[in-house]
Amino acid sequence: MTAAEAARTGLQQIAGLTGKEPLGITSIQPTDDGWLVGVEVVEDHRVPSSIDLLGLYEVELDLTGSLLGYRRTRRYQRGKGDGG
Repeated sequence: MTAAEAARTGLQQIAGLTGKEPLGITSIQPTDDGWLVGVEVVEDHRVPSSIDLLGLYEVELDLTGSLLGYRRTRRYQRGKGDGG
C-alpha cells in the first residue's frame, strides 16, 4: 500500500467511524506494522465557521490498509491550532 492509498483509507475510516466531516490529512508516516495517518475533522459546526470545533485523529492501519485502531489526539477551535 502506498502513502497516498493509506491516506485515502485513513480518511475514509475516520469518516465512517466518527460520522464527522473530514477536512484532510495532516500527517502520514510508515510504521513497522503499516501506516499512521493524521486526519483533521469538524467535530462541531458553529456560526460563524471560524469558530468551528475541530478534532485531530490518528488512524493506525496495517500493511494492507485494515484498521488496527484510532484515537482522537486533540480538540481545538478553528484558527487556534498550535498557537491557541
